[in-house]
Amino acid sequence: MYDRDGTRIADHQNLHPTDLDPQGNPLHAFFNDTGPVDGATGSIFDGNLAQLGDFDAANPAVLDYLSRDYLHWIDQGADAFRIDTIAWMPHTFWDAFTRRVRAEHPGFFMFGEAFDYDAAKIATHTLPGHGEVSVLDFPMKQAMDEVFGRKRLGFERLAPSLHLVDGPYANPYELATFYDNHDMARMDASDEGFIDAHNWLFTARGIPVVYYGSETGFMRGRAEHAGNRNYFGQGRVDAAADHPIHRALTRIANVRRTTPALQRGLQLNVELAGDRAAFYRVLQDEDTAQVALVLLNKGDAPATFAVDTMLQAGTWRAALSGEARQVATGGTLSATVPAHGAEVWVQDGPVTEPAMVAALEAVTRRE
Repeated sequence: MYDRDGTRIADHQNLHPTDLDPQGNPLHAFFNDTGPVDGATGSIFDGNLAQLGDFDAANPAVLDYLSRDYLHWIDQGADAFRIDTIAWMPHTFWDAFTRRVRAEHPGFFMFGEAFDYDAAKIATHTLPGHGEVSVLDFPMKQAMDEVFGRKRLGFERLAPSLHLVDGPYANPYELATFYDNHDMARMDASDEGFIDAHNWLFTARGIPVVYYGSETGFMRGRAEHAGNRNYFGQGRVDAAADHPIHRALTRIANVRRTTPALQRGLQLNVELAGDRAAFYRVLQDEDTAQVALVLLNKGDAPATFAVDTMLQAGTWRAALSGEARQVATGGTLSATVPAHGAEVWVQDGPVTEPAMVAALEAVTRRE
């Protein structure tokens, strides 16, 4: 590690952690010398991950160096940070680090990787005093794998992982949602399964994350170090645009890009059962008033929806086709969604429908 002037100030020297001399060698002062610690018998904060260089979180010089370093990267144009293995440093460190970053860049977005399927555990990183960063949504990943992978469970399996009301997260809408990555087996699904996963990922709450190659089902089902990190190659990049998964992903990603409610709106569920999902995303802020009605069908045949729950009267526009529908007070919006398809109906304007107003008040009221 080097300072701004190019002077080497810390060096692990590729030594086993227990061979380091933090007290006697200034180059080792940034690192712990504990070695691996079994999480079942000791604190991982005191130990070492796979014999990698392990920063000493108690050393103020480490915090000073890293905070200055990452502030430099923000000055170079970084928009956000993904914090790898966030759980291996204590909450006190991340609280101090994020405070320094946000003192100069208020609201700067950061999310951490805490590899755990227990929402209550990973949610601690989102709370005051613990860094107040978002996290990768591992519980939702687990559910998505079962719904869109070979098990093909129903949409109801996703509901418990949403945590829309009084959940453990500071803000579930900031969670980074995904279904596979480099540290686990890629999702084992058909082309249709990937299409259905993307339709959910880009319309439901959270910030979607897609691992490279999954836009074509690359190395589906392959485990970590058994193909899931293989070289994609320029040839596959060039051919990707013609792949059915990629084409469907492009469609739904563009709908999200042009529909603020899908990006930031609160989620109100109407139906999550079997192969069918219907829910609203509702955005009502100073700049935008918009409601999106999302209809998803992961079945092998077309499905007809007739939605009247919380449905507002007025003009609704189909985001994909541009078709406009007029809905009367107390009316129904009916639409047929193709097999493994998605429909998003959008209405611009403030929410006035009493049932929807009440539902919004319920999801924004935290106990």
